[in-house]
Amino acid sequence: MFDKLETLDDLFEMQLKDLYSAEKQLVKALPLMAETAKDGRLRRGFEKHLRETENQVARLEKIGKALDLDLSGHTCKAMEGLIAEGQETMSENATEEVMDAALIAAAQRIEHYEISGYGTAAHFAQRLGHTDAAELLQQTLDEEQLTDTKLNDLAKNYLNAKAE
Repeated sequence: MFDKLETLDDLFEMQLKDLYSAEKQLVKALPLMAETAKDGRLRRGFEKHLRETENQVARLEKIGKALDLDLSGHTCKAMEGLIAEGQETMSENATEEVMDAALIAAAQRIEHYEISGYGTAAHFAQRLGHTDAAELLQQTLDEEQLTDTKLNDLAKNYLNAKAE
């Protein structure tokens, strides 16, 4: 992608490309996660997050356009691995309750990766004076954190107990 990362701008661009690839992969994975979920609240949560993720892709595209960056052409290997692990889990022979708990665990791994990436990118954007980009990245970061909290609450207050 880059011959050499020489500036924070270069690193910021790399982070944006990685996030863009990650979100595009997640748009493809979330429908299967929703389909696999047996609990209605979990399924609706995945469906809602799919719509949010599509909006997050659009935000990244808006940032890329504003900064004259082509965000395509990179593959986020971390997301690729997280999704592959989730798919492996979904192929297991598990009870519905245990599968729902496993889906939440896989989804939270993904959310934590995204939270880290968006937190870093938002800081870089702010530092580099890309105020509009920083605001858009922060908006996505807030959504990712809220999704993680909702998944956590659903697991701890309901689904994990059903899986025992």
